[in-house]
Amino acid sequence: MSKYTSVAIVFFLLFPYEKINAQQNDFKVKGFHLDLRIQVMTMPALKDFVLKLSRNGVNTLVMEWEATYPYEKHAIISNRYAYSRDEVTSFVTYCNQIGIDVIPLQQSFGHVEYILRHYRYKGLREDPKDYSQVNPLKEEACKTLFTDLYTDMLSTHTSKYIHIGGDETYLLGHSQESKQKVAAVGKGRLYGDYIKMLCEIVIGLGKIPVIWADIALNYPDALDDLPKETIFVDWNYGWDLDRFGDHRKLMQSGFEIWGAPAIRSHPDNYFLTDWEKHFDNIRDFIPQARNLGYKGIVMTSWSTSGIYSTVFESSSDIVDLHAVRRVYPITGFNMLIQAYFQAIQSTEAIDVDDFIKKYSNARYGFNEHESGLFWEALKLINHEINQGEVSGGSTITPEQLLHNANRSSEMLREIKPTNNQKEFEHYRLMGDIRRQYLQFMLIEIRTNSSSFTRSEIPETLRQLKALDTKKIDKKFYVLNKKIFYRAELELENTLRNYKINALIKRLASDKIKE
Repeated sequence: MSKYTSVAIVFFLLFPYEKINAQQNDFKVKGFHLDLRIQVMTMPALKDFVLKLSRNGVNTLVMEWEATYPYEKHAIISNRYAYSRDEVTSFVTYCNQIGIDVIPLQQSFGHVEYILRHYRYKGLREDPKDYSQVNPLKEEACKTLFTDLYTDMLSTHTSKYIHIGGDETYLLGHSQESKQKVAAVGKGRLYGDYIKMLCEIVIGLGKIPVIWADIALNYPDALDDLPKETIFVDWNYGWDLDRFGDHRKLMQSGFEIWGAPAIRSHPDNYFLTDWEKHFDNIRDFIPQARNLGYKGIVMTSWSTSGIYSTVFESSSDIVDLHAVRRVYPITGFNMLIQAYFQAIQSTEAIDVDDFIKKYSNARYGFNEHESGLFWEALKLINHEINQGEVSGGSTITPEQLLHNANRSSEMLREIKPTNNQKEFEHYRLMGDIRRQYLQFMLIEIRTNSSSFTRSEIPETLRQLKALDTKKIDKKFYVLNKKIFYRAELELENTLRNYKINALIKRLASDKIKE
């Protein structure tokens, strides 16, 4: 029994009013969340994906269009990968035909860099140099903007819901105006009053507002006075129920609640997928959400953290935004997606080892021994390196991480799938990317050592250039070219290799001829 499951059992014993008969109270919303902030899928690929969702019991799609949505009155927000309005309406119609309700997610508080980066909206910024969050005291201007954006979404969507975001408002109480309100009534009311205004816009448009639950859990007085139609989504990626605040207060609030696990989230990045964490999350949280009486479950799939690195032209003008912590594309996560399908179709928690054995047998033709090697290989990859040190307080060394990555890649090559070989190549590619990353990190750590001298530069450059980025780039493109745009894949390769190429140029600077 996991620590997480033990906590859940204790919670139910302490608060028996939350116990619900799962078989009599299955989720009415069985959803999937698509994050299109980066790695924008082509429309044919998107339709293929939702057809798979429909065939496996999913009835709801939460679409975080972000800048891929073709805004009409606010066209400057849309980016180069924006779909046409005909594509969006055709997609929504297609989803309706196959039994999937498409809920538009329009971030309206935090995670709005893609809006506030444009100086048309500079007056709404909580911080003139951050751009991630609107100033909640700019109520009239925000009301006008988000009424426009919600109304635009309604012109292309048929769902009775609008998801207004509201998570991770890191700058809450940051501006001078906000500080003054916080001093008078607290952060909960600062947040709650603004969210109330957004919810009332949605209700005024005849729809039901949906919001992430983390900030309301942290500041429970934010729940006061919110319209009772509001639905909260309790996102939990493998932690205690009280991580963000007193969970009982949310349960006692009377609001409808949905749950949300994840197949891609922190600490996942280009170089790391914590497979065991995500399987445990599916196994533990989905049954727990049923027992809590949640009315819906939505599997999230984050392509990035939603935090952006700003490229400035001057102290106030920006050139571009790059998403921080990019994750391997969704093409590599079919196994976790299938585990989610099984979890929502049964009231029993999945047995992870048994699931992997059966999945790898049916999907790749593996026998029991090969299935065991496959799972062992994936579990060897579970730490990242930050500022030269292994994260999470682990005693494992970077050299041991590389040893594990080498062993994982060897195991993945040792087993030979007889079916779906192309899909299996994603695991091998993730392993190759991981190995290359760790090889580079050991080089970077050495160059940051106090003993590193210029005499070591030639050998260091030789080792850096031996990292075969072009081979990995080509394989990444071949495996993903039918799903994503070429320019996206080229950017993914560029950013993934950025540190390697930057260090090569820095060390070779005295050899570059003008």
